Amino acid sequence: MLEKMSDFFEARLNGYDEHMLNDIESATEFYTFTAKQLPTAENCRLLDLGCGTGLELEEYFKLCPSARVTGIDLSKGMLAELERKFTDKAITLVHGSYFDVPLGKDAFDAAVSVESLHHFTKEEKIPLYSRLRTALKSNGYFILTDYFAPSDDEEIMHRQNLNSLKAEQGIADNEFYHYDTPLTVEHEKEALLEAGFSSADVLNRWGATYTIKAVK
Repeated sequence: MLEKMSDFFEARLNGYDEHMLNDIESATEFYTFTAKQLPTAENCRLLDLGCGTGLELEEYFKLCPSARVTGIDLSKGMLAELERKFTDKAITLVHGSYFDVPLGKDAFDAAVSVESLHHFTKEEKIPLYSRLRTALKSNGYFILTDYFAPSDDEEIMHRQNLNSLKAEQGIADNEFYHYDTPLTVEHEKEALLEAGFSSADVLNRWGATYTIKAVK
């Protein structure tokens, strides 16, 4: 049974961190690696799309404790847990969808997203990435760590499966439901470039999980 995205994560708050770190291949490595790609200048500004409970921020604040972070997430419970973890940090939390929340202009030194964007189509991502690019400063960049489909056929299969499940359950709305539909790495890079980023390059890989850096 499909669940709406926010409901899915609210229901799994207990044990979420343990699951992410212990059940996902190489998670401890890619969270640390991701954090090391982010800016460390005093009081730099970071945007976190789908921040969840802040697993990437746990590593990042070790490197840049003065960072000013804006985190966006659909789950109130996860935002509350993130806030509990980092009471002494400069964090602005936004409850909502990063597809809808205003991101501003020339506001952030960098942006990051970890294991959040594998639910959406290329067509859905391009407008988001265009807004994200606008929100970055002139020398800003986006670090994306996520898992990807190994082939076009598998990418298509995941999307068809989701559409079939929605049809079976009589779901006709445009809300987001939790079902993994990862793009291929090449299609992800295409989305970033079509959104206006000047480059999109793979920095590292752990199995199906990659880190991509897109420069404004």
